[in-house]
Amino acid sequence: MSANDHEGGRAAPLPNPLPRPDGELEALKRAWALPKGWRILGAVNNTVIGGFYIATAFLFFLLAGILGLLIRLQLAVPGNGFLSQESYNQIFTMHGTVMMFLFAVPAVEAVGVLLLPQMLGARDLPFPRLGAFAFWAYLVGGLVFFSTLFFGTAPSGGWFMYPPLTGTRYSPDIGADWWLLGIGFIEISAIAGAIEIIVGVLRTRAPGMTLARMPVFAWTMLVFAFMVVFAFPAVILATILLELERAFDWPFFIAARGGDPLLWQHLFWFFGHPEVYIIFLPAAGMVSMIVPTMAGTSLVGYRLIVVALIAVGFFSFGLWVHHMFATGIPARSLGFFSAASMAVAIPSGIQVFAWIATIAAGRLRLTAASLFVVGFLFIFTLGGLTGVMVALVPFDRQAHDTYFVVAHLHYVLFGGMVFPLFAAFYYWAPALSRRALSERLGRWAFGLIFCGFNLAFLPMHVTGLIGMPRRVYTYPAGMGWDGLNLVSTLGAFLLAAGVLVFLVDLARNLRPTNHDSAGDIWRANTLEWLPNHVFAARSIPRIDSRDPLWDQPDLARDVDAGRHYLPGTATGGRETLVTSSLEARPGHLLRLPGPGWAHVFAAVFTAGFFLLLTVKAVALALACGVAAVAAMLVWMRESDPPPAGMVDLGGGVAVPTYASGPASHSWWAVVVLLLVAAALYSSYLFGYLYLWTVSPQQWPAREALPPLGRTGFSLLMLAVSAGALLMARGLLAAGGPRRGLLAITVAAGVASLLAALGHDLWSNWASGLRPQASGHAALVYANAVLQGQLAGAVAVMAGFALSRIATGQVDGTRRVVFDNLALLWAYAVGQGAVGLALTQGFPRWVAGS
Repeated sequence: MSANDHEGGRAAPLPNPLPRPDGELEALKRAWALPKGWRILGAVNNTVIGGFYIATAFLFFLLAGILGLLIRLQLAVPGNGFLSQESYNQIFTMHGTVMMFLFAVPAVEAVGVLLLPQMLGARDLPFPRLGAFAFWAYLVGGLVFFSTLFFGTAPSGGWFMYPPLTGTRYSPDIGADWWLLGIGFIEISAIAGAIEIIVGVLRTRAPGMTLARMPVFAWTMLVFAFMVVFAFPAVILATILLELERAFDWPFFIAARGGDPLLWQHLFWFFGHPEVYIIFLPAAGMVSMIVPTMAGTSLVGYRLIVVALIAVGFFSFGLWVHHMFATGIPARSLGFFSAASMAVAIPSGIQVFAWIATIAAGRLRLTAASLFVVGFLFIFTLGGLTGVMVALVPFDRQAHDTYFVVAHLHYVLFGGMVFPLFAAFYYWAPALSRRALSERLGRWAFGLIFCGFNLAFLPMHVTGLIGMPRRVYTYPAGMGWDGLNLVSTLGAFLLAAGVLVFLVDLARNLRPTNHDSAGDIWRANTLEWLPNHVFAARSIPRIDSRDPLWDQPDLARDVDAGRHYLPGTATGGRETLVTSSLEARPGHLLRLPGPGWAHVFAAVFTAGFFLLLTVKAVALALACGVAAVAAMLVWMRESDPPPAGMVDLGGGVAVPTYASGPASHSWWAVVVLLLVAAALYSSYLFGYLYLWTVSPQQWPAREALPPLGRTGFSLLMLAVSAGALLMARGLLAAGGPRRGLLAITVAAGVASLLAALGHDLWSNWASGLRPQASGHAALVYANAVLQGQLAGAVAVMAGFALSRIATGQVDGTRRVVFDNLALLWAYAVGQGAVGLALTQGFPRWVAGS
């Protein structure tokens, strides 16, 4: 199949076939102009934030790589005294933590932020300040966390932080607290980015870009973001519970007091194994974009690949016990999770065969990007094969916690993510830089990295099979490990030399541009290669196939001439088009915010809140928390402009400038946020029921529980809150001069929600229940902590909504602020009722059965 022979059929007529005046282009450039000098730090453009994101993630890659070299120097020879045991443990912990939490996930998320708007035909993601907030929070939190190495306070419990090792008995220092609060905060930043990606992919695609025409990379980022939404809350809950245990002696993981250290492993690996695919899927999406261009033909098996992506995301949540085969779980569970671990190889294999078939259908150009893709196919396939081996329970029990697992992990993660990332640098650099990267240096970089990687990690399979355990800082001579470890160390430094060559290439050739780039030197097929003028393109294209630049030969010229949708700035500011989620039909004009500082201050003060809590500076932490909320309210105040009527997109198509309810992009964002909250609470439900199965004797007798009348009063307060919400909806729908009654109703409803929480806390305390008493008691109060977080968010949003109501900025039409509050409010009432049923009703049922 040739580059011009693709699915899609005849292109639809252009909505505006006439050239547009140059004044429109100048107005567009003024609206999207970047701040000058140091003020660039306040920019929110996806091109700027994405660039910052990638640079920061790559910095952490280099820092973690240096730590890896220190580890290899220590293990190069037996009995080495290069590092002390404590220093090695800190470096080992930070290497894994930085690679997994500060490099891998942020790097793929950064590529999505940088490329998705242009690839989807949008001018930016729908929440530019949220994306910028996520970046600044990640940068500040990550740098402070890494700096703990230089003060001797870094964590030393491994990147997985298993209790009881990380409890106060065995880790009384502050290192574990840095990990728990720092990493938990950084995960929240990742979730913020995921929300923006989900809404961006589903609601800001170019007209005509149906789900069946969406680039595979957009599909992978969509699956990636949903996996983040459902997986990351589990580790966030785990960090909350362990920090509460360390700070207040609530025994969630102390077996002698009704807790269980295995609860941490269940929560951590429910996040940890999907994270492998969270990292891999976007990298696979990059490969699916690079291979067709380099082969000069459409991607073979597009629909199968999309189904495989969704299947991988689904299966990955059934694999977490894969990491716990040696913990003594029942044999039937072992069989189920072993089968699931092997089944995930099928959809992964579909993608590999589709790439090979695409290469066979065309003629692959052996560029630097292609070489890294070929290296990825080789290394990731080997990692997948060893993954099937450790999925077999008898083999896993032999190889568990040996260097065989270390080798498998690096073949899957480095091969499955880092090689595609290097390929992406060489492939997309011409779209973002005035010069392409050097093919000659790229080949040298590939050769050194490929050879160095295999030299470093291939021997570890043998080292592990002959008995070398992981996480040891030294070993005696004569074990048969000496020569293999020395070879691995030499390979690690060869790999580092390849990365150094790549850095030289970046320094020599990468020249980021806000105007003209090197351009489409590959003759690619997707929209990110359209001519770029700071924003994605002069006009938002109408597309009719999966390969628009191949199937619509005049598309780039017509878009740059302003002959498609929105060929200027309809309202004088930054704008993009919101389209329907399935068919990508024009919906409404989204007015986007420009540069500012509220999101930067919000990120810095939020980071300060978490980091100051770590060092027990509670008063300063609370002050930072208040400042962060204030900055967010300023940010929110500017995010709800009034309706400005209808605007002409061109070609006789007109759309409104305001939408509420399910038509609003922000409504979708709150729905995704509620999925995060539901995943967090579902993890809590799992923990509650899990501890009941392992220590039912800790559950109280019926007479020790608070009287039913007290529980009934809490339920009554929740019912009053729900009734106030319904009444407020009715008042807003009815319209008319009822501003005061609406405000009183909202205030009373939120006060009732807070009263239900406060009364439940008092009821448990008055009955003599103390969180330090047992794992069950700790979980009862943990429920109040989770409900308190939610009720606090509702109260802040309600305060903001009340200020808008008082100033006449909320009515039957302009109601996005209230609609978003109503979603969170309704969920909070529902979660409160479930929490009462669980903590007050379930123990009664158990005691009576």
